[in-house]
Amino acid sequence: MALTTFGINYDTGFINAGTSTHEPFDPEVVRRDMLVIRNDLHCTAVRITGGDPDRLEIAAAHAAGAGLEVWFCPFTNGLNQDQLLDLLADCADRAERLRQRGADVVLLTGSEVSVFTPGFFPGATLEERFALLTDITRLRSHIGDVRAGIKDFLQKAVAIVRACFGGRISYASLPFEGVDWSLFDIVATDAAYRTAAMASTFRENVRAFVEQARAQRRAVAVTEFGCGTYLGAGDMASRHGIGTIVWSADGRPVRPNGDFVRDEQEQLNYIRESLEVFDGEGVEAAFVYTFARYDMPYRADPTLDLDMLSAGIVKVLDDQSGTGDMPVRRYPDMRWEPKAAFDALADYYRLARGEGALR
Repeated sequence: MALTTFGINYDTGFINAGTSTHEPFDPEVVRRDMLVIRNDLHCTAVRITGGDPDRLEIAAAHAAGAGLEVWFCPFTNGLNQDQLLDLLADCADRAERLRQRGADVVLLTGSEVSVFTPGFFPGATLEERFALLTDITRLRSHIGDVRAGIKDFLQKAVAIVRACFGGRISYASLPFEGVDWSLFDIVATDAAYRTAAMASTFRENVRAFVEQARAQRRAVAVTEFGCGTYLGAGDMASRHGIGTIVWSADGRPVRPNGDFVRDEQEQLNYIRESLEVFDGEGVEAAFVYTFARYDMPYRADPTLDLDMLSAGIVKVLDDQSGTGDMPVRRYPDMRWEPKAAFDALADYYRLARGEGALR
């Protein structure tokens, strides 16, 4: 058993086309979510993501208040590099204030910056850059320039955040970015997804990633893994919403793009099997993606049920969903109800921490 940090992602609002993925953002609801994450899911840490520093700080404070280790992680989209560096400086100040109050805080200098920040890959929009990522030939032709750009950017980012933040730092990376991990305290990846295309080599890839970190005497973290709640979701786990959702012009998910069959067991199995690999191969910190997708609500009509495609381990309810198929609510004061993966994750973390099974 290698895992010592048992985590989950918490989205405070990813911003695309002027739209946030977490609306409304209610600090009291966030406080309650953090208590559930700590007390019911038995997490020891939460990776708090989003593009608004105020929201990140609010959620981080509530997480610390619940007794969680805070991974303070800006996840921006569309900012230019100078704007992102300014935001990182702001976040470093906020994270340090929280750390000075006694919280255990890890600061990440961004997430998947090469894709979500213009200037590394060709393409003015996120959609254009995503299209390039699916074309292996074009992707390979740009790797050298991307790695040079990321090296320069992260050197600047690390200098900025270390000037005012005294805790551990990391970066939520993608494999092709070629990060210089000597700059950081923790080696971290957002790309530890087992898909159909690489299922046979998944364990070996994780082992190689861990060995790379060990060779540099660094701790190792998987900052993102998980899948949706439909039959076959595990085979394309890393493609959250790409090709499976109809999107509006303002960046909002509208409905499933095709016929999907809800399967909560698929998500449960995927998370548990991934954790077993991470634990067995020496990963020290793992963060399930994600607690909730507040922009992808559950609806009884499968042609409108966005939650099927959500990697959230709770299903978010909205005015169209009703509760007729949920005669008993476990969390009647919340806007969500647990999926099957919720209890499985709680059991896994509880047992891994030596606290015994829930049932």
